[in-house]
Amino acid sequence: MASLTNKSYRFAFILITSLFFLWGFAHNLDPILIPHLKRSFTLTTLQASLVDSAVFVAYFVMALPAGAIMRNYGYKSGIITGLLLFALGSFLFIPAANTQQYIFFLGALFIIACGLTILETAANPYASLLGDPETATQRLNFSQSFNGFAAFMAPIVGANLILTRGATDEQLSHMTEAVRKATLASEASTVKMPYMILAIILLLIAAAFYFTKLPEIKDDNQEASSKSLFHAFKHKHLSWGVAAQFFYVGAQVCVFSFFILFASKTIPAGTPKDLLVTIMEKIFVFFHVVSESSATTYYSYYLSAAGLMFMVGRFVGTFIMKYLKPNTLLAIYAAINVLLCIVAMNSHGTTPVYCVIAIAFFMSIMFPTIFSLGIHNLGGDTEYGSSLIVMSIVGGAILPPVFGYITDKTDNIQYGYIVPLVCFAVVMLFGLIGYKTTQKEVANTPDPIL
Repeated sequence: MASLTNKSYRFAFILITSLFFLWGFAHNLDPILIPHLKRSFTLTTLQASLVDSAVFVAYFVMALPAGAIMRNYGYKSGIITGLLLFALGSFLFIPAANTQQYIFFLGALFIIACGLTILETAANPYASLLGDPETATQRLNFSQSFNGFAAFMAPIVGANLILTRGATDEQLSHMTEAVRKATLASEASTVKMPYMILAIILLLIAAAFYFTKLPEIKDDNQEASSKSLFHAFKHKHLSWGVAAQFFYVGAQVCVFSFFILFASKTIPAGTPKDLLVTIMEKIFVFFHVVSESSATTYYSYYLSAAGLMFMVGRFVGTFIMKYLKPNTLLAIYAAINVLLCIVAMNSHGTTPVYCVIAIAFFMSIMFPTIFSLGIHNLGGDTEYGSSLIVMSIVGGAILPPVFGYITDKTDNIQYGYIVPLVCFAVVMLFGLIGYKTTQKEVANTPDPIL
């Protein structure tokens, strides 16, 4: 296996890592879209959660076709295809906003997510294989750290470009139905410019990939690729990995997508800026991301702080894995998050919001670590195993509506945190026992646990 000291491998790794930022930015605009579309179309929390469903159903639908693209045409073709679909979905936000139909927004998000599925199916194993196999988990966590950087940037950028309100709720209540609809329609149209800019950037990056020669990477294991999807499930640790990823992604989407709604419900109205909000505001003003804070960006500062913790957690976790086995760290972080969920459900004021920010830190390493441990020692089943773990991201479509249903029925968004609590418990079990490969597999392949 070639080393990243090789210049061609190093440049390829940089280019691939940029993709992690791109899809992270797209995903972390969804928490901005949810409250925005909820208001514009007067949706319930359950209906607003369909934003996540539209995105993550695509992962289930496209994971196997994405794997087929990689097997038949290679990583480079897969990446370019993913970028083009990503750009197409972004451009479709323009007619969606013009027609003012919620279903069209969901359709555009579905197409974006189809592109993201192909990108993730290609980039995760590519980053994992692009170097020393013994540091695959660390390398994947490093690349995923830029996904965390996007989680830090997207909320504030999105809030300032999208969450523009032309009227307060009180003013809307005094409008005629026709005027009210026109006002909300105008607000909904603010999505057009940021998504058009994103689409143009994606086309430029697709062109860069097209004209760049990427090294063809092969797994050192020379076993022939499996011809059966079901054969891959014979690996017990893969089955555990699929389940763990399903619940982890469900938890992550619940945490981030409902964050602004959660903060707005738990922090009392009129609460003055605390130190965290003041610091985040100064950071973004300093870098000219925003000029001044506004009511629409107040809660976004907390969300951006969660994204910052998510990013920092990835870098910290990558460092800790030099001294602690990835599965052990995964189990410890998941156990901490179970406790934080309990506190978030039973506390008041800003405390539950700070608990959720802490949850973001401790869930930071979970996706890449579960992915790497899940596909370890699969031999000829690696490609199908990778696709299956990507398919399990459908948890992000199924579990947030459960969160929304509990919130609507109890009229308390904090109770919805029973869903992430259960999810983190499953991840903890994977880190404790589910990650283990069979003795036969261990005998044939070196252990990647660091």
